[in-house]
Amino acid sequence: MNILITAANSAEAHRLKNQLNTENIILGDYLELPAFMLKSANMIRLPNPISLSYTHEMLTLCLDKEIKKVYALREEELTNLVKAEQLFGEYGIEVVHGS
Repeated sequence: MNILITAANSAEAHRLKNQLNTENIILGDYLELPAFMLKSANMIRLPNPISLSYTHEMLTLCLDKEIKKVYALREEELTNLVKAEQLFGEYGIEVVHGS
């Protein structure tokens, strides 16, 4: 089981990663990330939450990466994911409210 934490370029994401203290954490961001960060297997580019297909892109990503829990740290990401919480739940993916 993998855990996704969004807002990878924020201090909050790294604090949460340290608090969770597990190796199965993937950090992701839709904002620009330095190329060296994306070379890590545990760092990914996420879809932009203003995209009309954001929810489906995130669901596909979670299924592909075997993500079972998503901590969406940016408001626009969380807003979209909460609207699709039932859909994600049908695939065994938990959208976590707050950190």
